[in-house]
Amino acid sequence: MQDANLEDQIAGARAYENLHVPALFKQWCPRVLDGARVSVGDRVLDVACGTGVLAREAAVRVGGTGFVAGVDPGRGMLAVANELAPHIEWIEGAAESIPYPDRSFDAVCCQFGLMFFTDRSQALREMLRVLKPGQKLAVAVWDSLENSAAYPIEVALLERLAGKAAADALRAPFVLGDNAALADLFENSGVESVSVATHNGTARFPSVKTMVEADLRGWLPVMGVLLNEEQIYEILAEAESALAEYVARDGQVVFNAPAHIVTGTAPTV
Repeated sequence: MQDANLEDQIAGARAYENLHVPALFKQWCPRVLDGARVSVGDRVLDVACGTGVLAREAAVRVGGTGFVAGVDPGRGMLAVANELAPHIEWIEGAAESIPYPDRSFDAVCCQFGLMFFTDRSQALREMLRVLKPGQKLAVAVWDSLENSAAYPIEVALLERLAGKAAADALRAPFVLGDNAALADLFENSGVESVSVATHNGTARFPSVKTMVEADLRGWLPVMGVLLNEEQIYEILAEAESALAEYVARDGQVVFNAPAHIVTGTAPTV
């Protein structure tokens, strides 16, 4: 049973890597790494690394004299990450209890993971613990749902056709959109010199069906919401017209997907 479950996790992680990484996540890696001032020879930690796109980009920057590690609680995600980049150190673990000694890294990054941590403040304190004094932390989170173009339409569609639990599962990535609250979270967790910068990104999916089905069959089950085939069929059918304004001439779905990048430093004392 465990092997079958892991196989399902790996299949889901591969789908995530093949669809969501190019559509949403890869474009943010340079901005996050710049925020953490990652450079040649650095030791870098990617927290909630998923399939490792940020860690892979970091490895290119630090070169042969640097070191990159990725931490994630998902065995399927880590299995795919290791397939793609076996030279990076992949460790199973939670952000609230990072399995590395104090002051191990020159830079710590977290790209679109903070929203899902059980204890966000504890996770930030752990990032500071493993960061060398005075060194940089950079964390990316999505802007508020209402600023995210197509997703409010999809959320409303789910609310109407599948219920509040399904809609809330898609709302979850956008819960840290408030800049002031975000800054307070970091400062109250001990991060120094906190700065929150909002950037525009571009979501780009092959089609409406691909975008929405990935959420219905991929994201919602991760969040504990399982829809039946009749519900999925109905949502996909209505999504074509609901999201038509974001469909380009080539059939791709393209829309603005803004995010905040929070930077700060570890205390020097």
